[in-house]
Formats: sequence, C-alpha cells, structure tokens
Amino acid sequence: MKPIGPIPERFRSRSRLHVGGVDFAELLARAGDSPAFFYDRAAIADRIGALRAVLPQAVGIHYAIKANPHPDLLRCIAPLVDGLDVASGGELAKAMAVREAGAISFAGPGKRDDELAATLAAGATLHAESEGEVDRMLALAEAAGRRPRIAVRVNPDFELRGSGMRMGGRASPFGVDAARVPALVRAIRARGGDWHGFHIFAGSQTLDTAAIIETQAATVALAARLAEEAGAAPAFVNLGGGFGIPYFAGDTPVDVTAIGAALGCTLAARPAILRDTGFAVELGRWLVGEAGVYCTRVVDVKRSGEEWFVVVDGGLHHQLAASGNFGTVVRRNYPVAVAERMDAPAAMTASIVGCLCTPLDRLADRIALPDVAVGDTIVLFQAGAYGATASPQGFLGHPPPRELLV
Repeated sequence: MKPIGPIPERFRSRSRLHVGGVDFAELLARAGDSPAFFYDRAAIADRIGALRAVLPQAVGIHYAIKANPHPDLLRCIAPLVDGLDVASGGELAKAMAVREAGAISFAGPGKRDDELAATLAAGATLHAESEGEVDRMLALAEAAGRRPRIAVRVNPDFELRGSGMRMGGRASPFGVDAARVPALVRAIRARGGDWHGFHIFAGSQTLDTAAIIETQAATVALAARLAEEAGAAPAFVNLGGGFGIPYFAGDTPVDVTAIGAALGCTLAARPAILRDTGFAVELGRWLVGEAGVYCTRVVDVKRSGEEWFVVVDGGLHHQLAASGNFGTVVRRNYPVAVAERMDAPAAMTASIVGCLCTPLDRLADRIALPDVAVGDTIVLFQAGAYGATASPQGFLGHPPPRELLV
C-alpha cells in the first residue's frame, strides 16, 4: 500500500464531497455526466485575499492563466488580481475578454509575428525572451506607427532551490541571460520602445519557504543591479512566483505570512533606483490548484493476480499530472477519495486506472480505499491547476471533461 497526498481542509469536513457548499452528485447532474472538474470560487477568492493581507502594499498579485484558463474561472479571478500573465496568442485573447490591456503581459519563447502584432495592437506588455524577439517587435511597431511596451524577461544567474521546474541559473530557452540584459534595455530605449521593466522567474512549485524568501531577495538585488548597469529605473518588476501546493504525502504548505514579512523587509531596504518601482508576484497553481477537484465514475472493479483495479471513465487525458507523466521524476499519489464515503474506513488496496489503452493511465497506485462498487465516484484533489488544458484530451478520441465554477 502506498500513501496519498493530503486532502485540503475545506473538503474534509463532510462525509460526502461538497464543492462550494454543493453536493458533488448535484454538481455532476448540472454538468451532465462525469468526468468533470469543479472549481470552488470562494476558495479562490479566499486564497487571493489571504495573500493580499500579508504582502507589502507595493506588491501586486498577477495570475498566470496557463494554470487554468477556463473562461468562467478567468471572469471570477480577473477583478480580484492586479494583472494577468499569458503565454500564447490564444491566452491573450482570453485575457483581453476579461481585463484591460494595460494589466496584461505576454511571456514565453517562440512568439510568432502575428502574436507580437496582436500584443502591439492591444497595448499589452511584451515580456521579451530574446534580442531577436525585441528586434521583431520594434520592426512591427515601426511599420504600424506605434510604440511598443516591452519588459525584458531575465534568465537569472540563480535558481529557486527545491523547485519542480528550475528556470534560472543555467542556459535556458526562457529569458535573456542577465549579463546581456543591460545592453538590451539600452537598445530598446534608444530605438523608441517603451521599456517597462523586468520579469525575473527562477523556478516553480517549491514548498521551501526559506528558498522563496532567499530568491525574492536575490531577485530584487538583481533587478537593482541590472537597472544601474542599464542606466534607467524600471517602472515595474515581476518577481515571479514559485509557490507550491502540497500534492504528496509529507508535503507541507508554504508559509505566505513569513514570505510577505520578509519581502516587506527586502523592499524597505531596496536600492534607490527601485524606489518608485512597482512589483508583483506572478502565481498560477498556488491561487487555483487547491480550489479544484476532478470527479470520475467507477465503471469496473476487477482483480488481476493479487491486485485490485478500480477502472474509471476518466484518466490521464484529463489529469496528466496525477498520472505522474507531467514532470514528476518519481511517481507518487495525489490526494484521492471516494466521493460518496469520504470518511469511510479502508477495506481494500487498489490502483485507480483510467479508460485509455496504455499502462501509463494510472491515477493512483495501490492505495487504501473503502469498498468500491461500479457507479461510485472517485475524486482527485489539487486539480484546479494544470488539469484539463495540460492533458492530452485528444488521445483516443474520448470526450473532453466537463468543467464548472461553483
């Protein structure tokens, strides 16, 4: 038997799964069928409010919509945050539908000319990943008779310790190496661009509070050094994010109160060149991950050899990360329960497998479950981020999952 991750507290208080105060069976009826994702709007609002309460006043909150771009969720979250960060032309269009262009920034390598042109036409901020991308944007702007707003995405010379995806301290497709940034800033300004500042992202999904504090301090110091070398004060610095959520057994949440207090001290002592600079943390998973659940119905319970298998109508085509095939080095189990009997004692050890014809489609591996029958509903928690849109929905032609904001 293998352990599962911790079920979030807001879902542990009842014997049956409720999301946003509504029983899951009613939600499945609203959705029309399983599998389905349900997102708790109150949980998202509470999360943002709790973070805002501990951050310094000078620091805004940006939502990285790649974590979950569901239209209803975006409409919910857009007025609660200070900005939206996108990573494609499609995400730009979704962001523009819910927020003004001045609050939208576009990062990510490999932007096509049509995406740069859309960013320019909208008046959103380009977070440039290379000198070549800046050259293309400035050429498009000159042809259109417009002044582009450009921030430089910096590949920092340090990484976020303990992060699931390290994005600094090494050669990278993301951002401009720190040593080359000052010259690029000077070139943007000399060629008439509206240089807006820096985007410095060192890593993601860490639960190491001390590492986040250390990285934020290093980020502020790096921004000041680059500004001094460029000879100009940035209007804005995106400090990145990296706050993780507890998916697996033994994981503990980050201490955002400690992070906010330390960041306040760092900014109070910041160099003069950053005195009038605005700041933001950019978060995706931490804002929405714990607010979502994935419900999938049991279609078969079978024995093979000495093992039990619970077969469900969902799978990795909806929840790739839970299957261990989305950046996980060692496969571990997400929090899982039987939605009808959340507090029932364990009666069997079984693996939960999906409906796809691949042995990779395993949502939980040899976990303790109560007696499970066909028709029961399995719920996977921590499903609000990198679920539906981060999974191969087209594989084998199964229908997409339903999604409801509750």
